[in-house]
Amino acid sequence: MLENLKKYKVILASNSPRRKELLSGLGIDYEVRTLPDVDESYPESLQGADIPLYISQEKADAYRALLQPGELMITADTIVWLDGRVLGKPKDREDALQMLRDMSGRTHEVFTGVCITTTDWQRSFAAQTEVCFAQLTEEEITYYVDRYQPMDKAGSYGVQEWIGFIGVENISGSYFNIMGLPVQRLYRELKAIV
Repeated sequence: MLENLKKYKVILASNSPRRKELLSGLGIDYEVRTLPDVDESYPESLQGADIPLYISQEKADAYRALLQPGELMITADTIVWLDGRVLGKPKDREDALQMLRDMSGRTHEVFTGVCITTTDWQRSFAAQTEVCFAQLTEEEITYYVDRYQPMDKAGSYGVQEWIGFIGVENISGSYFNIMGLPVQRLYRELKAIV
């Protein structure tokens, strides 16, 4: 599939193990290229899906000067959105615990912005998934935070980990979007490239 990508050297601008796994799942040959300290700030006026869309475009712009003709780069950013605020990567253990307490028994949204960039053009899109969490006990929240690695994940959780197994009651939208890359939509976008 995706024979149209043969003319490109595909680059994933992310160190995320989950994004690497998901892109590999599409059967695409790619290389990882990352820059240190790419700015992930955004204007406070942005809301919801506009935030990761903006950040994925900013990431692409940071790499754009390094792109060579014939290279196609994928950048992405994922946020968890609850009560009109971003739950990003936790600052510390207490922050991780509090995020999970806040989401317990409630529905939140996961937004991922994706930007596909070459030296000649750029396309962006955002994906949205609603996630309904069961009511979690303090013991369950603490167990997860202390035994898994929530510190590198938006909203302090990985849906593919223990907390997802016991806590996620319902999903509306792409499961893979919650992991950090909406591969179904990315596949469609890549397939449409001529």
